Amino acid sequence: MSQLPALHAAATLFMVGLIWTIQVVHYPLMLKVPASGFVEYERSHTQRMGTLLAVPAGIEITTAVALIWARPEAVGLASVMIAGALLAAIWIITAFVQVPLHSRLSKGHDVGLISQLVTSNWWRTAAWTLRGILVTSMLVV
Repeated sequence: MSQLPALHAAATLFMVGLIWTIQVVHYPLMLKVPASGFVEYERSHTQRMGTLLAVPAGIEITTAVALIWARPEAVGLASVMIAGALLAAIWIITAFVQVPLHSRLSKGHDVGLISQLVTSNWWRTAAWTLRGILVTSMLVV
């Protein structure tokens, strides 16, 4: 069996774990950070998260594209395309919702913006969770 689906699943499952940690730990805890230290916290949070996810996200995206052309016969093209569409949706939400919210939060603590961050992130959390299930199923065919 090709190692491509396994590498793709590993990267995706890492991202699933990371998004759930962000969703239930990091973003809600932003409400507990004092306003006086929030700008530094937000800067550090975005820098550290960016560093942490750079390699696995790059692997996930690269292997998602590679699976379109180099998938094992047992892995259906429909599964690969649905998983790819979910990945595209995740990064569109990231670029057009999460990044602008983080940019606004980098200027100061705002309970309303943090609430928007938590609420809107459920879309990414759900999409990555579905991807995790889908790419795991590619390993058991």
